[in-house]
Amino acid sequence: MPVKNISEGFLLYIKTFIKRDFGLLLISSIKWLFVSCLLGGIIGSASALFLSTLNWATDYREQHVWIIAFLPIAGLMIGLAYHYWGTAVVKGNNLLIEELQSPKKIIPIIMAPLIFTGTIITHLFGGSAGREGTAVQIGGAFADQFTKLFKLKARDRKIILICGISAGFASVFGTSLAGAVFGLEVFVVGSLTYGSILPSFMTAVIADYACKAWGVGHTHYAISSVPEMDSVNLLLSLGAGILFGLAARSFSALNHALSSLFSKIKYPPLRPFIGGIMLIAIIYLIGNTRYIGLGIPVISEAFTQREAYYTFAIKLLLTALTLSAGFKGGEVTPLFFIGATLGSFLSLFIPLPIGLLAGMGFVAVFAGAANTPLACIFMGVELFGTASGIYIALACVTAYLFSGHTGIYKSQTIGAPKHLLLKRHQFLR
Repeated sequence: MPVKNISEGFLLYIKTFIKRDFGLLLISSIKWLFVSCLLGGIIGSASALFLSTLNWATDYREQHVWIIAFLPIAGLMIGLAYHYWGTAVVKGNNLLIEELQSPKKIIPIIMAPLIFTGTIITHLFGGSAGREGTAVQIGGAFADQFTKLFKLKARDRKIILICGISAGFASVFGTSLAGAVFGLEVFVVGSLTYGSILPSFMTAVIADYACKAWGVGHTHYAISSVPEMDSVNLLLSLGAGILFGLAARSFSALNHALSSLFSKIKYPPLRPFIGGIMLIAIIYLIGNTRYIGLGIPVISEAFTQREAYYTFAIKLLLTALTLSAGFKGGEVTPLFFIGATLGSFLSLFIPLPIGLLAGMGFVAVFAGAANTPLACIFMGVELFGTASGIYIALACVTAYLFSGHTGIYKSQTIGAPKHLLLKRHQFLR
């Protein structure tokens, strides 16, 4: 009798699941597969166009270095464009995070062309910036138009914004897993939005595929030597992670301090103009262009030869100055630069392979500055392989812990403190 009751109960459970849950899940999955294919294809193609144009701008600047002299004029152009047409989207990534947390209105589509053009101009004339912020904003702006197109409910709007962010990140770096997790992790510190996990992953994978289908490649980095993990290497990894976390904290603090300083200039278009003059002066004093733009050649170099102690600090200063003044682009690739060159330099004191330390710093400084340790662990594994995974993970979580609660995104809120000792912190602002 008990066996019969158990059997009948199990069959009833299966019937109920199929009748009630399975159908809903299947319909939802099919719906989001359709949306993901459409959205991922659009955002991946937009990222391909953006990356191709960015490569052209970088090559042109390096072949015509004199163009850097016009950086203040370029900054004024960007400032005027946002002052007259982009006041509603000037917050950039922070606006996307705010809309995810507290939805108010559809992201204006003008965010996409403004950030695209502003970033290309910034790189063409010699600013120090990245590309992640641009791709994420393009993805978020395009995604939110689907809210109107398909008349999505508030719950679905949140999902589609996450999909847009994930797709932009995944396609611009060629890291679909990291992109998917980044979209789930970025807007609340210490929390993941698991309800959006399937659409986020599908859109990220499709966007990455679409970008690559256009023939746009991504830079490849290699860690040539990974030692066995032991107690000594564990302690060395934790020590390096602490330093990466402090570097991330320094970048965020300097960025916010300079932004506050530039905000005292009442006419916004003058901020990038004055910032451009300051950047030109610093570049002239340095005497080369190693520290402007994305800095990909220096990042690649850091994996094979030791960088000077000041390399990461100069990039940190130039990037914070560029972005806080009002030039456009992302923070992530400069953070890769800062982390990789710092890790490369630390090989002078930390007896780990130079390539491994560069790779650890590459993702760990970003993890600390953006408060996205899981996305950065995935990125490290995707870029460098599973062999270095334990070192990457240790560096990322340690940097995340020691970077504090104030990251590069002011609109992030704290879902859970990074440590029980830090419970008194409730908000980043």
